[in-house]
Amino acid sequence: MTEMWESRSAADTFAYGKSLGEKAVPGEIYTLVGDLGVGKTVFTQGFAAGLGITEPVNSPTFTILQSYEEGRLTLYHFDVYRIGDPAEMEEIGYEDCFYGEGVCLIEWADLIREILPKDCIRITIEKNLAEGFDYRKIEVQR
Repeated sequence: MTEMWESRSAADTFAYGKSLGEKAVPGEIYTLVGDLGVGKTVFTQGFAAGLGITEPVNSPTFTILQSYEEGRLTLYHFDVYRIGDPAEMEEIGYEDCFYGEGVCLIEWADLIREILPKDCIRITIEKNLAEGFDYRKIEVQR
């Protein structure tokens, strides 16, 4: 099943992320793909808010993984942009996150495609400047 959503602002992107976070259940893995500057982190901040997380959520580019435990579910937020080889994920202990009781959200997930479970929820965010500078098309495949 594929859902399409159009965002006209960062607030729209945040709100859509929040709506998905409110519906998230333990064990789900959300993959997030899109070019630099499309709003992956804004989407993630909304998702975290939907889980009830109030602490600041930033992209863990240099640490790869940031865990947020204050919400109704633990959020494991990965940013794998700097991963050179999917085997590096072993060092992080990704399997504990992927197969635990929390929810995973993985930015740049296409870089670790080989180790992702088949039942991930795949989110793609794309710009279309013809529609406006702040326009984003968000596609969710379940």
